[in-house]
Formats: sequence, structure tokens, C-alpha cells
Amino acid sequence: MLKVFEKLPSCLVGIEACGSAHHWARELTAIGHNVRLMPAAYVKPYVKRGKTDAVDAEAICEAVTQPTMRFVAVKSKEQQALLTIHRVRQLIVRQKTQMLNVIRGLLREYGHVVGNGPVAAMRFSETLKAYAVEMRETREIKAQEQANKLPVKMSGVMASLMLPALFMITLGPTVIKYIRVFGD
Repeated sequence: MLKVFEKLPSCLVGIEACGSAHHWARELTAIGHNVRLMPAAYVKPYVKRGKTDAVDAEAICEAVTQPTMRFVAVKSKEQQALLTIHRVRQLIVRQKTQMLNVIRGLLREYGHVVGNGPVAAMRFSETLKAYAVEMRETREIKAQEQANKLPVKMSGVMASLMLPALFMITLGPTVIKYIRVFGD
């Protein structure tokens, strides 16, 4: 698309402010065009019929020439990077709040009431950590007790399975030697 605009003489270009509008505005400005970004809500009144690319382009052309139109300033890469950081941070804060609310709701189902806010959640998480350590130690003790009982129960089975193999290993060479000596 940039190659098409490079061939055109410098002109007024209207763009609806959307996902990649600031990038294209910077690119087109760099090759000499006068770029104006407009909020989509301000362009919408100029759409005369259904939503197609041609109808949208016509509405943008009409809107960009209106003397009362309010335009959006083209943001630099640095400004967009800063806005991106703010948006990501807002998303993280929102998701953290959602997760805390879900956990609090689930804990209420089991009769545990945790106060609002991250401080109350952190206090409760310390309690959960201590409980988890206690549960882990209890599980390890039970597993060790079961492991200690296993050899006693399995000794008879192990002996009956291993005894023939031990006889073969220890007596096998002697039996083979006698077969060779007495077989001739």
C-alpha cells in the first residue's frame, strides 16, 4: 500500500483511528502526505448506507473535509510504547483482582471468609502455606509408613519369585558342567 502512496503527489489522507492507524499515519507523513486521524464515532454519522469498505471510504472522505471535525493527534512510537505499558499494567491489575475474587468466592463455599483486597489475601495465603506444609509432611509420613509395610507383605511373594532365579544363577553352571561331563 505504501508504494501506491509514494507515487501520488502530496495530498490530504483521512484515516479512521483504529488498530494500525498511527503506524500508517507516521509512514504516510514520512513520505510527505498530510494525514488526519478521526475517531470512528465521528465518522459514523457520514455513513449513508450499509457497512462496506467503499461506503466507509466515502464517509471518511466526507468527514475529513468537514471544518468542525475533531482529529486525533498522531502518536509517536515512544508514546504508543508508553500507552502499551499502561494498558498491559491495567490488564494485569484487572486479572489479579478477578483471580482474588474467584478465590475468595471459592473459599466462601468452604466456610472461609477472606477480607477484600490483596493485603487480606496475602495474610490468608500465609495461613494456606503453613497448612500446605503440614499436609505435605503428613502425606510423607503416611507414604513412608506404607512403604515400610510393603517389604513385610511382599517378602513371601518376592522369595517365591526370586528363588527359582537364584537357583538357576547359582546352580546353573554346575548342572551344565555335570551334563557335559556325564553326557559324553
